[in-house]
Amino acid sequence: MYRKPLLLIACYCLAQVVAQAQITDPKATEVWTPEPRVVTPGTAGKAPSDALVLFNGSHLKEWYSAKDSSAAAWIINADSSMTVKPGSGNLQTRRSFGDCQLHLEFRTPSVVKGDGQGRGNSGVFLQNRYEVQVLDSYQNRTYSNGQAGSIYKQTMPLVNVCRAPGEWQTYDILFTAPRFNADGIQVAPGRVTVLQNGVVVQLNTEIKGTTEYIGLPKVIAHGKGPLVLQDHDNTTSFRNIWIREL
Repeated sequence: MYRKPLLLIACYCLAQVVAQAQITDPKATEVWTPEPRVVTPGTAGKAPSDALVLFNGSHLKEWYSAKDSSAAAWIINADSSMTVKPGSGNLQTRRSFGDCQLHLEFRTPSVVKGDGQGRGNSGVFLQNRYEVQVLDSYQNRTYSNGQAGSIYKQTMPLVNVCRAPGEWQTYDILFTAPRFNADGIQVAPGRVTVLQNGVVVQLNTEIKGTTEYIGLPKVIAHGKGPLVLQDHDNTTSFRNIWIREL
């Protein structure tokens, strides 16, 4: 009963050996077309040439209030950053995204007030569902899957690389959106890699579903979604936000 599969495997291996023996020219395995398009890399404070700049310090036209769909009310500062205006609500992008590369910089307040989840709390929600936590986790203990760099309430960061309060920090996020079939059944989970301050804190981490404050993750079929920055009543600041669709 096992002869046929074994015979097929043997034939495949023989074909591979024959094919390899027939290739004598190194050019036979060179690929010239298609050619990767040219993208000018970014520099400090400047996005790559094919990125969509979501915030460069001059306006909030790419954002609106998720609370009531009004104009974004967060504060634009003289240093080309923006700061959460507590009570004004989350900011949401006007555009929706799927797989992406996201860059942003954040700064928790230099004057430390509170502890745990009360220090510099905000968040980056991918597709308005999956939160990468923003928090002042510098010498500030809280639950590990809720500290900076965590996939909130799901996966703690590999390491804590937070800078001191008041110092600028970076997130570089590579996100693969979950896949659903025509019946709304998830056929592949979302995955995310996060570099904080140039250090990997999430590596191809599986996203188990929505990042709930209370309860377990929920898997709900969806398409592309907006990026959301959280108003958690802390005056956390952001700058240099850009995104590349993948």
